[in-house]
Amino acid sequence: MSNKKVSVKNIVTIALVLAITIFIWAVPVSFFGIEGLTVVQQRMIAIFFFAAVMWICEVIPNWTTSLLVIVLMLLTVSDKGLGMLIDPKFGTFVDYKSIMASFADPVIMLFLGGFVLAIVASKYGMDAAMAKVLLGLFGSNPKIVLLGFLLVISVFSMFMSNTATAAMMMAFLAPVLKSLPDDETGKIGLALSIPIAANLGGIGTVIGTPPNAIAKGALENAGYQIGFVDWMVRMVPFVIVMIVIAWLLLLFFFPFKAKKIKIEIPVQERKKDWRTYVAWITFFVTILLWVTEQATKINSNIVALIPLAVYTCTGVFTKDDIKEINWSVLWLVAGGFALGIGLNKTGLAATLINAIPFSSMNVILVMVIAGLVCYLLSNFISNSATAALLVPILVVVGTALEDPAAASHTQFVNMGGMYALIPFIAVCASLAMLFPISTPPNAIASSTGLIKTKDMTKVGLIVGIIGFVLGYFLLTYIFPFKMA
Repeated sequence: MSNKKVSVKNIVTIALVLAITIFIWAVPVSFFGIEGLTVVQQRMIAIFFFAAVMWICEVIPNWTTSLLVIVLMLLTVSDKGLGMLIDPKFGTFVDYKSIMASFADPVIMLFLGGFVLAIVASKYGMDAAMAKVLLGLFGSNPKIVLLGFLLVISVFSMFMSNTATAAMMMAFLAPVLKSLPDDETGKIGLALSIPIAANLGGIGTVIGTPPNAIAKGALENAGYQIGFVDWMVRMVPFVIVMIVIAWLLLLFFFPFKAKKIKIEIPVQERKKDWRTYVAWITFFVTILLWVTEQATKINSNIVALIPLAVYTCTGVFTKDDIKEINWSVLWLVAGGFALGIGLNKTGLAATLINAIPFSSMNVILVMVIAGLVCYLLSNFISNSATAALLVPILVVVGTALEDPAAASHTQFVNMGGMYALIPFIAVCASLAMLFPISTPPNAIASSTGLIKTKDMTKVGLIVGIIGFVLGYFLLTYIFPFKMA
């Protein structure tokens, strides 16, 4: 019965979304009251509305919505789309190749390389081996073990999928949680450490979580460059500070009664052959090249393809392993890039800048409101979808605020400009961890049955507020990215 209700609800939602999308598409251009708006730009508004509502409602998978967006753009706003819809008088059409290129954006390749590294690390037991060594450094004192879990998970999440890291660490922790007494409040803190560290750790690198990749890609498409190390130099200290704060909060709310706790991590014995050494060496060489990008001058997006080439040529990464790549995330991110391309190349971004007085807005208010919207939305829909939805809009806003003729120019530039606004949005997306539905790591932790939603919300809210304030001041005043 419930399935029937859900399906009816979905059908009604889709029908409403389609009806409003068609309405936005079909009304006269004058309906919008925007001077200079073209028919092509009107189509982009309709497509953007469709993407936003479908991502928020999640009636169909988010990656499916992204694919639909790209196909709709190719058919209706590209120069090689439906012939009956292409006429110069309708406005500027987008080169179809640039829309298709969103599937292979350099940042998509960066993320693809990260996925390949994570898959190989798991396949060859590298992740478990590294976790055992790292956690072994923290002894048996429950408070220190908790800190160890937070730090190790956050480090893994910088280079692996947050979800995969959370699932792996929960498998290691499950036997320990079962062995502790029922009245051991520290169990809740240990279970909560996994999603908190996984969500925070992903902020540390551009491949740590999709919102970071979306932010980097949008900046690059707008003419701004942020290197792999540039991101880490600012974000890793932020992650460390937030991890320590989370540790203190968990100890305060869920103190340990036990005096000792022992974490046993089983490491699958695998026969060491030459491929094992290739896997390990390539893994660390790739990380080394990423963090020495400024010295080697090899772009991090290019470095990401090195492990793919080496692993496939040597048989470390096989055709069966390709199935493990999270293609849905890559396609979701591609949809966000496509929207950004459409906003810019149809001229809609420029039209909106001229029509809406972004440049006269209070810069601080813009940053805070944008961050809050991103944070609140990310608690209910996927972080990736939130970033894909908001980042293209905020690139338009940032472009207006950064205009030398704008009253806001000096203040916005002094606060870091686009380099502050867009990375801040990525940070806000990753700070959203109020509910089990907010992120997959939250759901994994909730599945233990140890965590009440109110406990998750309580800790998540405090971490979110502190992270929001700290992230804002870090990126605007303390250590902003350098303006180009």
